[in-house]
Amino acid sequence: MITLKPKQTFNLNGLVPALLLTSLISFYFVSNKNFSSLDWLVLLFFTFCWFLIRYFQEKNSQLDKELKKQISDHVKGYLTFLVLVCLTYFIFPGLMPKRGSVVILFPVMAIAINQFLFKLASVIRKNYFRTKYTLVAGVGAVAKNVGEQLLAQRVPGRKIKGFVHCRKHEECAVSQDRVVSDLKNINQYLRDNPIDEIVIASPGKLTAPEIKNILSAADFHGIRVKYILDYQEIFGRNYKITRYGHIDAVNVRQLPVDGRISSIAKESFDKIFSGLMLIFLFPLFCVLAIMIKLDSPGPVFYCPMRIGRSGKPFKCYKFRTMHENDTAAGGTLSTKKNDPRITHLGRFLRKYSLDELPQFINVFFGNMSVVGPRPHRRFLNIQLQESEYKYMVRHYVKPGITGWAQVNGWRGPTDTQEQKRQRTLHDLWYIENWTMWLDLKILFLTLFSKKVHSGAF
Repeated sequence: MITLKPKQTFNLNGLVPALLLTSLISFYFVSNKNFSSLDWLVLLFFTFCWFLIRYFQEKNSQLDKELKKQISDHVKGYLTFLVLVCLTYFIFPGLMPKRGSVVILFPVMAIAINQFLFKLASVIRKNYFRTKYTLVAGVGAVAKNVGEQLLAQRVPGRKIKGFVHCRKHEECAVSQDRVVSDLKNINQYLRDNPIDEIVIASPGKLTAPEIKNILSAADFHGIRVKYILDYQEIFGRNYKITRYGHIDAVNVRQLPVDGRISSIAKESFDKIFSGLMLIFLFPLFCVLAIMIKLDSPGPVFYCPMRIGRSGKPFKCYKFRTMHENDTAAGGTLSTKKNDPRITHLGRFLRKYSLDELPQFINVFFGNMSVVGPRPHRRFLNIQLQESEYKYMVRHYVKPGITGWAQVNGWRGPTDTQEQKRQRTLHDLWYIENWTMWLDLKILFLTLFSKKVHSGAF
C-alpha cells in the first residue's frame, strides 16, 4: 500500500517577522535609544544566530504542533542560544556587558510574538481564503490511505468531500457514508458540489476509458486532477522515480547505498580504511607469512575465485590454512568441522578470522568492501540462487570482509536450509537498511561479539 508522507515544512514567513520584531523590542529596552553601528551589528548577529537555531529545530516540524511542544523546543533553543552568547562574551569581553540583557528579553518575547503572528496569520487565512475541497476517485485500500494522509497533513482550508466508487467489484475500504458518487454519476455530482481537485487513487484497477471518463468530467468543470501511482504495492519501499529524457521510469531496487553521497562515503571509507589497515597490518602479515611457510609446505596465499558485485568473479586473497586446498577456480569441496586438511596454524587463523585479513587488498583495489555480504564460490552461488528467494539481489553491492549475517552468528557452513535462509535474509536486510552507522556497528561487533566466532572452524 502506498504511503504518503505528511507534509512537513518550516514557516519562514512567521519566524522572520517574529525574530525581527523581537530583536527590535529587545534592543529598545536595553539600549540608550541611540543605536550605534556596533549596536546594529550585535542585533544582526544575534538575530541571525537565533534564526539558525530555530530553523534547524523547526525545518522538519508540523506547523500545527502543540503549544507544549513549541515551548519545549523554544527552551532548548534558548539554552543553545545562551551557550552561544557566553562563548561570544568570552571571546569578545568588551562587547557584551551593557547589552547582555538581550539574552533574557529575546526568548521571553519571541514565543509570545511568534504565537501572536501565527494566530493572526490563521485568522487571515480563515477569513480571506476559502476552503479547498478534494474528491478521491476510488474506495479501496489506496484511496483510504490517501484520505488518511490528506487529513493527517492538516492543511488549513483543505477538506475531503468524499470518495467515488469507480468499479462494481472494487472492495470498499472506506465507510459507506463517505462514498458520495459512482463513476457513472460523477458529472452530475461535480455539477452540484464545489470541488477543487480530484485525486485518482485506484491504481491498476481502472481501465484507460474509465480514467479518461474522470479526466473528461474534470476538464468540463475546470477541476484539477492528481493521479496516485501505487508503486509500493508492486515494488516494495525500495524504489526511486527517475527520468529517461521525457519518460518517467522507476528504479525498482533503489538501495540506500545507491545515492551519490552514500556511494561516495562508502567508497571513500573503504579506500581510506583498507589503506590504513594494510599499512598497520604489514608487520603482522610478514610474521604470519613466515609462520605459514614454517608450518607446512606451500604458498603463503590461497586465492580462490569468488563471485562479486553484478555476478562478476574476482580473485579473493586469503592466507593459506590447509595442506591441500580445493581448486581456486571451480572448487566444490566445502570446509567441514575437524577437517583434516586444516594445518595447526590454519586452525588458529580461521578461528580468529586472521586468514581473511589479506582481503583488505581486495577492498583497496575495489573488488570488495569492508562491510557487505560475504562472497561465495560459483557452485554455492548457483545452489542458493535456486533455493533462496531474491538471493541474487545481494550482488547489487560489493561483497565484504565482514557482514551483518556474520556478526549475527550465520557464518560458516550452509548445509541446512535454515542456514541458507538466515544468511540470505540477513544479507538482504543489510543492503536494504544500509547506513554508515550500521557499517561502523558491524565493525565493532566483528571485533567484540562472541557470535562472530561461533561458526568458525
